Amino acid sequence: MWEPWDILNIIGTIAFAVSGVIVAVEEDYDILGVYILGFVTAFGGGATRNLLIGVPITNLWNQGELFIVAMITMTIVFCIPALWFKFLKHWSFFDALGLAAFAIQGALYAKEANLPLSAVLVAAVLTGSGGGIIRDVLAGRKPLIFREEIYAMWAMLGGLMIAAGWGDAPWKLYVMASLIVVLRMLTVRYGWKLPKRKLNS
Repeated sequence: MWEPWDILNIIGTIAFAVSGVIVAVEEDYDILGVYILGFVTAFGGGATRNLLIGVPITNLWNQGELFIVAMITMTIVFCIPALWFKFLKHWSFFDALGLAAFAIQGALYAKEANLPLSAVLVAAVLTGSGGGIIRDVLAGRKPLIFREEIYAMWAMLGGLMIAAGWGDAPWKLYVMASLIVVLRMLTVRYGWKLPKRKLNS
């Protein structure tokens, strides 16, 4: 029977692979660029997290099944009819889904390693948004996490809930993931923003 950890991994991989393909096609990348951008979006966050919390980077290559899932997902999305693709272009949902799944998975990873709260929060943010940052940089875009819309804060919320002991039952993890998705989509819908400062010209 699959554990919540495995399900979150699969959900996050599929969601971020889809968002990577959509960005690559929007930027007019060829099929190699599509696969590369999809892979870095799906796996870049976990690799960055591993580097910063001291996990061997080679652990990335122990995810053969997820590589296959990502490859199949990217191929399907790349080959779907243009009309369906236009529907998928509203990709904020896939980004929100990947953010939720990977933020919780990253926080669980740090929590199970008995790391302090700061590491749990960092793991949640990096796992949830690291792949998206790499995707946006490679696509020549301003990373989503640094824009005005609230993004990383929802990943931190997942990390705080895991640190507070909310990861002790599968249903709690799914409620948490749903909450993060809803909050992220509400952020996009209503344009919620973090404070910022501009220097007078």
